[in-house]
Amino acid sequence: MNNSFLRKTFFEKTLVQNQQGFSLIEILIALTLLAVVGTFVGGKFFESLEEGKIKAAKIQFSNLDSRLKDFRRKCGFYPTSEQGLEALVTKPTGGRECKDYPATGFIEGEGVPKDPWENDYIYESDGKTFNISSLGPDGEAGGDGNNADIFFRTPKGGAPAAGSGDAAPAAGGGEAAPAE
Repeated sequence: MNNSFLRKTFFEKTLVQNQQGFSLIEILIALTLLAVVGTFVGGKFFESLEEGKIKAAKIQFSNLDSRLKDFRRKCGFYPTSEQGLEALVTKPTGGRECKDYPATGFIEGEGVPKDPWENDYIYESDGKTFNISSLGPDGEAGGDGNNADIFFRTPKGGAPAAGSGDAAPAAGGGEAAPAE
């Protein structure tokens, strides 16, 4: 017989005899390790997703700040809390009147954006200063860590909870410019 044929046959027999498969315990250990690694990776992924939404809220704060400053330039005041952010979309009817309100409003499109968790932003203003906030991922006032409320400016009388995402006051921070 051919020498290479004998080697091939011997190799195949040895290979078949040495294949025993995995035991049930080995399979369970492997599955447990995969589950632990998957939980860690999944947790980090969802944590990053929430951090991204918090950053998106901060970006929307900056965009709303810019629109509110445009409103103030045209109207001479910020919309009051009662007028709300809707004053950027439609001319306010109650309170002070804006004589130079543009026909298209200050926000193009479908209206005032919602926060990344599909909740309305909270707008507070006396007409001279303003603040915008979001209740964050949990949709409830307060919270810790990533569930903390997010503020455009730190509210007077206390700092927001850790991780709230306070925007830099140096970028405008909603403060009214001195009267001219």
